[in-house]
Amino acid sequence: MRIDDVPLTGEPIRLGQFLKLAGLAEDGGHARELIEAGEVQVNGRPESRRGAQLRAGDVVAVGGRKARPVRAQ
Repeated sequence: MRIDDVPLTGEPIRLGQFLKLAGLAEDGGHARELIEAGEVQVNGRPESRRGAQLRAGDVVAVGGRKARPVRAQ
């Protein structure tokens, strides 16, 4: 499965913010709904904390799509 790289200018980033930035959630409310419904995994494990800190290389999966933060060049 393809993993989309999402460049970040700073680390870490909160999970809720990353979901929006990566296009995995439409907005903050949608990100919260996805997380509360147990539909979000970070590095293959369910994540229930919207404020969980992500670092470059972490893989976030939602509904068959995957994305990971990478350091902007």
